[in-house]
Amino acid sequence: MKLKTLLILMTFVAVVSDTMLHPFYPQFFSHQFGIDAPEHTGYYLAGCCLTIMIAFPFWAWVHKKYQLFDILMITQLLAGILCCSIFWVKSIELFWTLALSMIFFKGSYLLMYPFIMKIDKEENHTSSISILSVIVHFGAILGAFFGGSILDWFDVKYVFFIMAMGDFVQLFVCFYLKNNPKAIEDKAQEENVVEKNSFISDWIKPNILKVGGLTMVLYFSTFLIRPFFVEYWESTSSYESNILAGFMYSIPAFVGVVALIYSHKKGKNQQVYKLILPSILMGICGIALQGSGYVLSIIFGRMLYGWAVFQIYVQFDVIAFRNSQPKEYASDYSKIHFLQNLGVLFSSLVSGFVVDHFSLKMPFGIAIVGFIIAGVFYGWAYKNEIVRKNNQNKASMSAAV
Repeated sequence: MKLKTLLILMTFVAVVSDTMLHPFYPQFFSHQFGIDAPEHTGYYLAGCCLTIMIAFPFWAWVHKKYQLFDILMITQLLAGILCCSIFWVKSIELFWTLALSMIFFKGSYLLMYPFIMKIDKEENHTSSISILSVIVHFGAILGAFFGGSILDWFDVKYVFFIMAMGDFVQLFVCFYLKNNPKAIEDKAQEENVVEKNSFISDWIKPNILKVGGLTMVLYFSTFLIRPFFVEYWESTSSYESNILAGFMYSIPAFVGVVALIYSHKKGKNQQVYKLILPSILMGICGIALQGSGYVLSIIFGRMLYGWAVFQIYVQFDVIAFRNSQPKEYASDYSKIHFLQNLGVLFSSLVSGFVVDHFSLKMPFGIAIVGFIIAGVFYGWAYKNEIVRKNNQNKASMSAAV
């Protein structure tokens, strides 16, 4: 099996195992600790998001000094042990301590993403980013499905043993790769030996901050819709099936698979800068249709929205890696990831307030405003690149004639 394929499968295992309990934390807190307040689940998810925001830049900094698979073997072992220990926890304070510590160590596997980009050819970046994007979204849904299936047969706390198995699988894969005679990591480690920059020059990179800032607004807008979408669907339709509600929730991920196939065929010919604005406009239309309150409009809106979001995030990641160097992929992407999670964190804190004080439709309206702001600032921030690409296209067409 090729190294890249093995790393992608490893990422898939990580995503599936880490998302098994995401839709079921209210049941977990209620059953295990007798806490029924929905705010507690929101605070816990926000705490998880904040932990990842801190963890990824930290592990990216550690990666500058130590080899990737050495880091992953240690962190995934500790994460697996902490995950298993939660089974015996009876104090909510101790649960928070162990769970957030576990997530901090789990966060190191995010280094796999920039590492895959580093060992991949630049012309294949769009295809690789598309595959990883689908894995993140589809893996999360599959993880929730597995988690729900396990809960039908076992007590909720047994899920942590299954989640820990994912960490131990990653541990053994890293051990295998560490002892791989091809020594891919040693080669990558040599590329990381660079001259030290000042703190300001290391962090203040306009191209990276532009991508991070724009995707922060888009992540806030998209994640604002998620927490109450199922409740919104049930309130606007006459269907009470949880399976159907789950399917409606997952439509964007399934559309992402179709978009992946399309991007895989067109990846080398796609014009990155020109795709984003049309995708943002498509996303606005998709969000507006979802907020209309009509069943068919919601279904069609989810499909448009899924296609648009997939294209937006893939193209922004392509731009990010094009404006970085292989030796700086991990540190640069950690900054983008930090800003994106800042948007997720803010949306987690705002969504409940918006629904409680206004309506289930209001998140769609705010998300549209967010997309408009992102579109306007994108056109301003990348106007030179867009104009240059247009001129290049005109020149190539003239040459062809």
